[in-house]
Amino acid sequence: MSWTRYKEYLFQDAALGLALDISRIPFPNGFLASMEVPIQQAFAGMAALEKGAIANPSENRMVGHYWLRAPDLAPTSGIREEIQSTLGSIKKFASKIHSGAITGPKGNLTHLLVIGIGGSALGPQFVSQALGTPRLDRMKAHFFDNTDPDGFDSVLAEIGPNLAKTLVVVISKSGGTVETRNGQLAAAAAFKAAGLTYSQHFVAVTGAGSKLDLTAKKEGWIARFPMWDWVGGRTSELCAVGILPAALQGFDTDSMLAGAAAMDVVTRRPVTRENPAALLALMWYFSTGGRGAKDMVVLPYKDRLLLFSRYLQQLVMESLGKEHDLGGNVVNQGIAVYGNKGSTDQHAYVQQLREGVNNFFVTFIDVMKDCVGKAPEVEPGVTAGDYLHGFYLGTRDALSEKDRGSVTLTLADVSPRSVGMLVALYERVVGLYASLVGINAYDQPGVEAGKKAAVVVIALQLKLVAALKGAPGKAFTAEEIAQQVEGDAETAYKILEHLAANGTLRKTPRDPWFKSTYAT
Repeated sequence: MSWTRYKEYLFQDAALGLALDISRIPFPNGFLASMEVPIQQAFAGMAALEKGAIANPSENRMVGHYWLRAPDLAPTSGIREEIQSTLGSIKKFASKIHSGAITGPKGNLTHLLVIGIGGSALGPQFVSQALGTPRLDRMKAHFFDNTDPDGFDSVLAEIGPNLAKTLVVVISKSGGTVETRNGQLAAAAAFKAAGLTYSQHFVAVTGAGSKLDLTAKKEGWIARFPMWDWVGGRTSELCAVGILPAALQGFDTDSMLAGAAAMDVVTRRPVTRENPAALLALMWYFSTGGRGAKDMVVLPYKDRLLLFSRYLQQLVMESLGKEHDLGGNVVNQGIAVYGNKGSTDQHAYVQQLREGVNNFFVTFIDVMKDCVGKAPEVEPGVTAGDYLHGFYLGTRDALSEKDRGSVTLTLADVSPRSVGMLVALYERVVGLYASLVGINAYDQPGVEAGKKAAVVVIALQLKLVAALKGAPGKAFTAEEIAQQVEGDAETAYKILEHLAANGTLRKTPRDPWFKSTYAT
């Protein structure tokens, strides 16, 4: 990798405060030209989406997360007005919470509990980590992002006596997402146990007419904000899903939206060398052979961006991990994403990246501004931030020496504007790459399959318990009770073990283990 190549392929946009170095991906000089026809087709497809084309035929819906930061581009006046009205309502609501115009029964609300799963949690968590400063934030944020009772207890213990000062935002587009519903019920139970009326603390972000919407309306929750069917969960950070929690924490949501809008303008450019999203999509295509042959390792050299790799895991892997292409052919596409942060990685998996199996390419994220104010020196003329930058440059060179490809995205700082830019950039990259490999980035049949399988497991659990209760005083092996309810023996065994460990059933151990019995 040479200075000449660096000069040839470095993309810079001073107005954005962003640079992209693709020179350390070893594509040949003619590669970009050879991909010009498919990338132009990708541009055309993206333009059609933004104008309201049906992006998800299986659900007959559009994909319009781009309109969230540019409502004037929405295909109908109704959508435009909904976006603008919702943003205005969020600002007014946050202002009333901060000023004390809206309070809980016991005073001002100073803590925030966000309940969601997937994109309804990962986006808000990433932004909270990236932009939060505990002593300055208007509300302290907490998250239920799973259906783990121990996790619920841990977060509630962290909130502690501040539960009476906590606002709860429950996020579910369908209103029937099981993990979110379970978190909602756990939070409601905690408020009841504390002698508090939970409806006076709860806010819903959901689809109009959903189960959650109807519940919130019936129970008199503080407020309800909409989610629309044309916004997918993994691209929902810049609608009420992410903007509401960000506004409540006191972040500059106008700047987030402006940063995303500015990035959209740049990534709409139909000139490949002037479009960072197109360049990234092409680097993904070259690095993985257009078949997911290599993983993407995301290494942000900034603590505030620690959760960005988790956010990208869902955005990239749920969007691109598909069995079939648009023609119905089995292609098993996808790009695996993992990451941590620099320079933590110097002491973790960089050893393998440099000397182990070469099955990855790296995305470095370099942030120029170290901190607010001037960092103290740790050596004469050298700050801790200088060392962080040195570790990034050193790791990049160490990987290049071993023919390990990398791209570097450089940001001026971590701010509401640059966070909005990051969200918009990678949303666009995913869409362009999906076009290059001929898949639908906006459906998720694998996720739905997992949800359906979980429902089957719960149904079997209810049958097993009912059968055991129907035979009081009698014990059964897993195989015996499974046969009785016509269920799978292995799944039944796992269910019975779980119930016994949590005191729902009584287990009598036997040798061999599969002769153990269970009873109520």
